[in-house]
Amino acid sequence: MKRFKVRVDNQMFYVEVEEIPGEGAMAAAAPAPVARAAAPVAPKAAPAAAPKAAAAAPKAAPKAAAPAPAGGGGITAPMPGTILDVRKNVGDVVKAGDTVLILEAMKMENEIQADHAGTIQEIRVKKGQAVNAGEVLVVIG
Repeated sequence: MKRFKVRVDNQMFYVEVEEIPGEGAMAAAAPAPVARAAAPVAPKAAPAAAPKAAAAAPKAAPKAAAPAPAGGGGITAPMPGTILDVRKNVGDVVKAGDTVLILEAMKMENEIQADHAGTIQEIRVKKGQAVNAGEVLVVIG
């Protein structure tokens, strides 16, 4: 996984790019529009090589599971943005899928949900605060 710093309209964004096996030349050709190029590339790769897509799925699962133990049950920001609303308080009991807060990123409101059930131990952000991708927002115990 490689990290890039991209400037769009005088705003800095941090982007993580994963190289797809067998797609090295295509990925190296256009590193800047990663988010837009990733969607068209995936459908082309899936029909051409279904076994590769099946092999890629198990690799994605450990990456999704890894941040939860490392953050101690923390919910992290998926992208840089601004906190619009905090929907829960410390001590609230949440279920997996409950909306904990609203993050505005790229002029869109994103519901940040609890990834597992538990009690909110700590809220590390407040309304109006700017956050970076990967920053721990809420800790659920």
